[in-house]
Amino acid sequence: MRRSFLVAALLAVFTLNSNLQAELVTFGSGANTFNIDFLTIGNAGNAADTSYGAVPYDYRMGKYEISQNAITKATASGMANVTAGAWTGNQPAANIDWYEAAAFVNWLNTSTGKTAAYDLAWNGFAWSMTLWSSEQAWTAGGTNLYRNKDAFYFLPSENEWYKAAYYNPAGSDYFLYPTASSSVPTAVASGTGAGTAVYAQPIERGPAGVDDAGALSSYGTMGQGGNVFEWTESAFDGSNSSSSEARAFRAGFWFSTEDSLRSSSRGVNVPTGATRGLGFRVASVDVAPIPEPGTWAAMAIFAGGAAYAGWRRRRLMIWHGTVSHGA
Repeated sequence: MRRSFLVAALLAVFTLNSNLQAELVTFGSGANTFNIDFLTIGNAGNAADTSYGAVPYDYRMGKYEISQNAITKATASGMANVTAGAWTGNQPAANIDWYEAAAFVNWLNTSTGKTAAYDLAWNGFAWSMTLWSSEQAWTAGGTNLYRNKDAFYFLPSENEWYKAAYYNPAGSDYFLYPTASSSVPTAVASGTGAGTAVYAQPIERGPAGVDDAGALSSYGTMGQGGNVFEWTESAFDGSNSSSSEARAFRAGFWFSTEDSLRSSSRGVNVPTGATRGLGFRVASVDVAPIPEPGTWAAMAIFAGGAAYAGWRRRRLMIWHGTVSHGA
């Protein structure tokens, strides 16, 4: 009984930590390392919001849009034939087409010993893509011929993107905006205030830094409304049946009007299309995060306290039993 109690206590502390902690993953090499902060998107099997948002598995979503810094450092670490360059530093990687975003994701996989998500080929001038066979393709939640079944990192499908942006785990419903609210966000040029988003700004201003791009969604993602539009993995018609068909994008950008941030808003572009207002973020399969050192200490203290409480309770039961028996 005591052992079961301790196991349950440890699991409770670990689960609490897992729900609160993002996982920071490092890529690149030497002076060119960079991090992507992933958040778990749980509540597997949620219902769709009319057409979008149902995902039958847990997964992870990048907290922030991919920055220009990440592209620059990945290139310096060996990634080839991916450009962005509309902005600088910690601003979003934009002016990047769908194939280039997919090639960046492939590099995240192959540079860490994992399987490429997309079957891409470079002809010396441009990228192209071949569909995976049904045996090689992703089948969780339906067959997806774009994504390899063994991919670890990938562009978020439209359903994965939509859920991370708009789903309300507390109410099992959806917000209208990706700010954990159905109230119109306050338009800002930058910042992280509750109920804010980067939109309705002068076109010449450009986007904010990816970590300074408005309020968080229910799951903790930033900038899924405003700052820059974001590619999704999915074909606009949802079929993923042709490598060259138009892709869906979401989010709005810094010059957008408010309606572009709503859950009902979608955009479409050919996969070779690139604009300075269109970037992306990365998703991945779900993994259990390892507690930080301070959490191990907390778990040890909790477990120790639980063990002592169990020992003391057992001693008291024995002592009272002895007195009662002897009376």
